[in-house]
Formats: sequence, structure tokens, C-alpha cells
Amino acid sequence: MRYVPSLSVALFLLLPALAWADQGRLLATGGATSLEGAAGGGITPWAVLAGYGERGEWGADVFATRVETGDYRLDVAGVAASFDNRLELSYARQRFDLGNLARDLSLPENSLSQDVFGLKVRLFGDLIYDRLPQVSLGLQHKRQKDFLIPSLVGAQRSEDTEGYLTASRLILGGAFGYNLLINGGLRYSRANELGLLGFGGDRRDRHSVLKEGSVAVLLDRDWAVGIEYREKPDNLGFAGERDWADLFIGYFPNKHLAVVLAYARLGEIATLDNQDGFYLSVQGSF
Repeated sequence: MRYVPSLSVALFLLLPALAWADQGRLLATGGATSLEGAAGGGITPWAVLAGYGERGEWGADVFATRVETGDYRLDVAGVAASFDNRLELSYARQRFDLGNLARDLSLPENSLSQDVFGLKVRLFGDLIYDRLPQVSLGLQHKRQKDFLIPSLVGAQRSEDTEGYLTASRLILGGAFGYNLLINGGLRYSRANELGLLGFGGDRRDRHSVLKEGSVAVLLDRDWAVGIEYREKPDNLGFAGERDWADLFIGYFPNKHLAVVLAYARLGEIATLDNQDGFYLSVQGSF
């Protein structure tokens, strides 16, 4: 299925039907949007929820992201909405361009697509004001749309559901006077390359418990820098799957816009090693 660049525009047109949040929450505490549509960092979700809604209010994000490694390109667009600072629903469409690999191997498809439907619930705590960190539980149902290539390389299924538990804390003045955000989580998944190469494999066809986390320093009210790490499973025999990491800078000029630029180290993807490149994401929040 072809990626439609106008998806994010269409999502913007739908959002005014909701009642949006006031100006209660601090700037940047809604985070950005992950590759799978949940609020947080770029490659890992945080415990925060989309938008800036507080108790009894709606909040929402729309986003578009591109990752370029030279051999591959990943385009993602989606929307997330939250209510009562308690519940988040999200949707993301991913399109993975196989680039040189499709041409060199004469593959039957030159891209892979996936839909990701997400649910996140804040269990307890607060990002800043509670004694406990904010802790959220998430579920993501992923549906691979072009399963021929994943099935040929050993993937066992075209769709699956995974869960994650994540905790986030913003420590005011915690990094030499700068605000410090710390996030850590566990994911229960058997997705190959986020699910773009299907789920399970010829080497392993069971869920794994995978670690992920991020640290960010808020340099001032508009800028943040940080690092992220995400452990990956290794289910397919035809190619290894490496853990992901990135170094990012985020710009939050106001509560309606966030721009994140990152240098991502993605390792081996579908037999091609050293897949490092740049990540750019633009998000609108309400």
C-alpha cells in the first residue's frame, strides 16, 4: 500500500471536533511522538500522554517522521488523542522503502507497510509533582500490510499485539541546574524491525522482554537534548537484528509545535549493516 503524504494534513482537519486543553501543563512535558505513534521520544515511548490535556480535558498530537539511512527510508504519519491525562489512543502508518535491497535482489515489492494501533493508560504517579514517577502501561496492535517478503525470510505471522510498561520522571534542576528527564521501560514483543518484517521467526517464535529507555536535558524552555536506547529481538535467521540508539535534539517553541532531529544508529537491517542516519519528526499538539 502506498504511503500518502497528505495523511497528516487530513488528520489536522479532523482535530477541531475535539475540545482541546488549556495552558496548564509545562511546555515539552507532552514529549514528541515515537515511530509507533505513542507519546514520548523518537524510538521509545514515555509514560506521558499525547498533547497537553489535564484532568477532564482532551489533548492530541499529529505527526510526520522520516528516517534516512542511505540504503533505506522509513516514513511514518499518525495521530494520538488523550483524555483526562489518563488514557491515550494512537494510530500510525509506517512505510519502509527497501531501496537498494529491492533492486539488488529483484524483490517482488520495493516497500513494506504497517498499521499500528495503540492504547496507553497512566497507572499512577506524576511526571513532576508526585512522590512516584509517572508509570503507564501500553498495548500496540501491529498489522503488516505486505507480508510476502517477511514470510519468505522466515516471519511466522503478519500481525501481533505487544505490551510495554514505562516510567518517567522530570527532575527539576537535576542536571547542574537544568531540568532532567529520565525514562525507562520494558517491552514484551516478538516484532521483527518494529513489525515491518513480520512477527516471530525461524530462530525464535515467542515474545521477549526487551529493555528501552531515554535521558534528556532541557537546556531551556524551548530546547532539549538527549539519548535513547531500544533493545531488539533477534528472531530471523537470514539476518541479525541490532539494538537501536540515537542522539537527539528537540525544539519546542510553543505547545502547538515540536521538531525533533536525531542521529540514529540502527545497526544491521535486513542483511545490510551500518544503517546509521538522520531522523526528523514534526509534531503538532493541541
